Amino acid sequence: MNDWLSSFTWEALLLAAALLILQLIGIFVVYLIVRAIGRRIISSSFDRMSKQRSMTPGRTKTLEKLSLNIFSYVLLFVFITIIIGLFDYDVTALIAGAGIVGLAIGFGAQGLVSDVVTGFFLLLEKQVEVDEYVTIAGIDGVVEEVGLRTTRIRGFDGTVHYIPNREIGSLSNHTRGNMRALVDIGISYDDNIDHAMKVIQDVCDRIAAEDETVVEGPNVLGVQSLDDSDVVIRVIAKTINMEQWGLERKLRKSIKEALDANGIDIPFPHQVYIQKEEK
Repeated sequence: MNDWLSSFTWEALLLAAALLILQLIGIFVVYLIVRAIGRRIISSSFDRMSKQRSMTPGRTKTLEKLSLNIFSYVLLFVFITIIIGLFDYDVTALIAGAGIVGLAIGFGAQGLVSDVVTGFFLLLEKQVEVDEYVTIAGIDGVVEEVGLRTTRIRGFDGTVHYIPNREIGSLSNHTRGNMRALVDIGISYDDNIDHAMKVIQDVCDRIAAEDETVVEGPNVLGVQSLDDSDVVIRVIAKTINMEQWGLERKLRKSIKEALDANGIDIPFPHQVYIQKEEK
């Protein structure tokens, strides 16, 4: 004990601590540099790949984000392993332990395995890509990220939904191909149906000539239904992806203005008050 105390010096302790701190700082700096370079290489590689193989932007973003996540996890594991090695810990034991833990997760966490398998087939079969409008597990929104474990969707109100891939029993992709715009307009039973349809079709022809998002139509299909207080006329068109709602709003506004200009009424509920006079 006395021999150990006599051999102990504060200078040696401070020197060892300073050396350890410098090594940690150096490793951290190298980690940041490698991460920045790796992310840049991955991004540039996918940019070149998308141009050479004519990949869609959504497909490129999907694979790029997945590759960045895998690269970050691997780099972080290497970084932690090197740091632990500075404290004279057996790194091979750590790697072997990680393998055992991974094996235990593979057998015990069946949900995680199901997430990974489902995510793999989602990517392989190109069922969904980033920036597409989809309905997954009853949730509507735009895809922000497709991972091997979860799929991230942003709803139209700004809410971000993280959906485990194993819960994707059915998937509706609303972004593949042209979309349908549908507008129902009700007119009074007292108005001439043929005249109203001609007025609406004139509006449709004008919008078709002005709006570049229109792929086909709009066309007046005819009388859709006879409701309690109005005759419903249906208008349908095809638009490019994600533009159907804008065209529907434009059609409703323009048709309402045209019907008003031609004296055609759009019925709306009325309330009649009857006052009984006392005798």
